[in-house]
Amino acid sequence: GIGSHARSMDMFMAGLLISFVLTLGLTISARRGSQSVKPSSVDFKRFQQGFLTVYYIAMTADWLQGPYVYALYSSYGFSKHDIAVLFIGGFGASMVFGTFVGILSDKLGRKRSCIAYCVLYIISCCTKHAKDYNTLMLGRVTGGIATSLLFSAFESWMVCEHNARGYDASLLGDTFSLMYFGNSLCAIVSGVVAQWAADRQPLTRLGTGHWFYGGFCTPFDLSALCLVVSLLLIAPRWAENYGDAAGGGLDASADARTLSTKLLSPRIWLCGAVVSFFEGSMYIFVFNWTPTFSGGATPPPYGLIFASFMVACMGGSSLFTILSRQNSPDAIVRGLTLAAAAALAVPMVTGNKAAVLAAFLVFEGCVGLYWPAIGTVKSRIVPEEVRATVYNLFRVPLNGVVVAVLLNNMDTATAFFWCSLMLGGGFAASVMLHALPARERAAARGGLADAEADDASLIAAREQ
Repeated sequence: GIGSHARSMDMFMAGLLISFVLTLGLTISARRGSQSVKPSSVDFKRFQQGFLTVYYIAMTADWLQGPYVYALYSSYGFSKHDIAVLFIGGFGASMVFGTFVGILSDKLGRKRSCIAYCVLYIISCCTKHAKDYNTLMLGRVTGGIATSLLFSAFESWMVCEHNARGYDASLLGDTFSLMYFGNSLCAIVSGVVAQWAADRQPLTRLGTGHWFYGGFCTPFDLSALCLVVSLLLIAPRWAENYGDAAGGGLDASADARTLSTKLLSPRIWLCGAVVSFFEGSMYIFVFNWTPTFSGGATPPPYGLIFASFMVACMGGSSLFTILSRQNSPDAIVRGLTLAAAAALAVPMVTGNKAAVLAAFLVFEGCVGLYWPAIGTVKSRIVPEEVRATVYNLFRVPLNGVVVAVLLNNMDTATAFFWCSLMLGGGFAASVMLHALPARERAAARGGLADAEADDASLIAAREQ
């Protein structure tokens, strides 16, 4: 009744308020303590701000589309099964093309790959105007490839450029923290703007053909605009960098030998396991949090819940800045995978909505903590010459998990069981990664100093 709906709204508002207060406190603490990090130069600040500007715009283009893909397909009159096949097409393309998109990125250049992301996603946005299944499937495929590039090429370019310019390694964590703090903010703003844009004009047919404009197409037009801006900023301002210093100087057989040698490293495999387990569980969570709160006479405030999640995610990113002053990124990853596993076990043992909401907010905080932590770990473990390749290969099992979830109509309790199990696997992999013999770790990093000594030097640099 009205009373239960009001209590439900109060609960979700309380969740948002608590998340906001905690995140505000963490962010102030993180920024106040930033003077303990090794001082950065004006040149580094300019580089960091230039990269983050482009990254935020590129991520905004992705966030603008997210809430409206299913809604647009549904408004065109496609069945749930047809829509599921379209989604599988996108994730399947990301899984298949991800196996060699990274190799091309390392060989042809990370800047070119970032530009390719913009072009492919613009094509994907254009296809959304067509009420034609084949055209929409083409858009899903180009969008899937673009997503592979978004989550590998930008980060690979930044890490390589950071190292090439000789900036201190301890400053990478700060960039990662700001990347994902701002990313959550972009998600919140994108949701509000996309909703406003979609409501401005109803979906309208253009002439007598199968092309439409307005309605749920409008957020995709805004996304395309963001992609054009990103492209115009990248093309003249970014330097090109490659997986090898010569920029494509190695022959194919040498590349294959280099890649196979690097991939045999236990550290690469274990790091990949952490990535696949955590991010796989994250995608299962995305598909299942909505039905967890639905079922009442009145639908819950999904926008309010999503905003709470993003605020908690921002808090996690700020928490990384604080924790990394005294802890290595490896230790942070171990802690957050264990906490996330416990959080997603809550829906299996109780149906209390308040307890489940609190657990989901903890999980989202772990997500915010995860991105900068794993980004720092990957930047040190993955060799530069195969960085984009390996980053994409890390995502192949993840996309396989998503396709499997879409193909199996499992209930929420089963879904969260698999989430907790996978996160437990991620924790086990992170412990094994930490336990590798020092000699093996050093060899896996191409003869660089032992990882734990590196951890200690990073922490010492922050304390100076």
